[in-house]
Amino acid sequence: MLTKPKLLIFDVNETLLNMQPLKSKVNFALKNDFAFAIWFSTLLHYSLVESVSQRYRSFSAIAAATFEMVSQQFNVSLTPADIQNILSTITKLPAHPDVAEGLTNLKLAQYKIAALTNGDLKVAEAQLNYAGIRPYFDMVLSVESVGYYKPHPNAYAHALKTMNCAGNDAMMIAAHGWDIMGAQQAGIQSCFIARPSQFQYPLVAEADLTCSDLIEVARVLAA
Repeated sequence: MLTKPKLLIFDVNETLLNMQPLKSKVNFALKNDFAFAIWFSTLLHYSLVESVSQRYRSFSAIAAATFEMVSQQFNVSLTPADIQNILSTITKLPAHPDVAEGLTNLKLAQYKIAALTNGDLKVAEAQLNYAGIRPYFDMVLSVESVGYYKPHPNAYAHALKTMNCAGNDAMMIAAHGWDIMGAQQAGIQSCFIARPSQFQYPLVAEADLTCSDLIEVARVLAA
């Protein structure tokens, strides 16, 4: 049963930020309309490989390494400088159109708001500042502080400890089924944002709350 949370923890990429500029740049560079989807899935895959192997490399480093792997798959030759130029677009992504209004309404409802990202903290800060939404967040958290990528339970435990909040008083808001599952396993309430081409994982319980966008989230939680 959904209980009103005190802390809202947001995923960043795709949940808050529109990845289309990076998607377009990746697909153009690798000359394939599916290149971004393959690369991003590979990036998430190898971040989990790092965690399961009990070692840690930065998300930026894994992003570049997996981009090199995928470029080889598409027989496209790129220099490290080329790859960095393409991936630097990650810091210049717009927020989805509903985000500012939704966050404004949640702040008016006096929620404590944090971001929890697999990305490097420096990158996350740059992203939220570029998108114009950094002031809404009481704190921006990165898994680099704990050395385990979401959905490892240590990542969520780090967020709860840092924000001094119990799991049942927190809610993870994300557009990824794996993030919802990770939060559930960590004892955190969950809200799935049904962004285009994002779906919940059928082998776990549905999120406590499912919304089409952040405006709907605010409307439900502020009621």
